[in-house]
Amino acid sequence: QVQLVESGGGLVQAGGSLRLSCVASGRIFSINVMGWYRQAPGKERELVGSITSGGQTNYADAVKGRFTISRDSAKNTVYLQMNSLKPEDTAVYYCNADLKRYRFDSWSAYWGQGTQVTVSS
Repeated sequence: QVQLVESGGGLVQAGGSLRLSCVASGRIFSINVMGWYRQAPGKERELVGSITSGGQTNYADAVKGRFTISRDSAKNTVYLQMNSLKPEDTAVYYCNADLKRYRFDSWSAYWGQGTQVTVSS
């Protein structure tokens, strides 16, 4: 069993900051890409940013320069530092990990339960 648990969401005023964390636990052999997605009401889930095991990052245009993704591979943890938040950043933020539970498994995607981020104007 693998679990991804997010934390750090909440209510913040526009211009403020939040830091999200996501810990992957359970039977894990290796994690490749970890990332953050978000879904606003009435909209599709979209990629916010991702980070490979080698540290390469990728961001959605809407968050470039404001959000920073990082990871601690020893702790199977990924972070999302969100600065200069805008009301349009309001969404449920989901953690995603592409991982293997055992050495000869294929890579599979796992999701957290989501954490709400609300930015007031």
